[in-house]
Amino acid sequence: MRGRPGTDEYGSFFGNYVSLTPEGDLIEILRKQGEDTLELLGSFTEEQGAYRYAPGKWSLKEAFGHIVDNERIMSYRLLRIARGDTTPLPGYDQDILVPGAGFDSLPIRQLAEDYAAVRQATLTLLRGLSEEAWLRKGTASNTTISARALACVICGHELHHLRIIRERYLNA
Repeated sequence: MRGRPGTDEYGSFFGNYVSLTPEGDLIEILRKQGEDTLELLGSFTEEQGAYRYAPGKWSLKEAFGHIVDNERIMSYRLLRIARGDTTPLPGYDQDILVPGAGFDSLPIRQLAEDYAAVRQATLTLLRGLSEEAWLRKGTASNTTISARALACVICGHELHHLRIIRERYLNA
């Protein structure tokens, strides 16, 4: 699917993530992003994975775990909306999910495996969508959003967190 979603396809809460997504074929962008993220994640030591840039902030492992959790949730929303389900879908609280996940106890290789599996599932979902399905809209987090916009949210959300990881974790 090509083309950035129109502003009528997402609410302001999602606007930053959509704007971070490069123009082009979303499936190819997400495929390449997945390769790049796996390469980055595979370069970390366990010691780096435990690093927190400030008290009360997530560890590097928790930040990557959050990226995976978000993609799972956004892909589920995308599936429901693309299939024509108009049931309003609730938001989620990252401040409950991340501490409840126990990401710090997982080896980095397991986080990488989880990321790869989730990204592959997202890609196979997207490859099976018709043009009509990409444009379907539903409600998530109390806002109207299209399947296409949700694919951009997956990409842009990850880019947002990767920028934070590079600035605050890797430059420490």
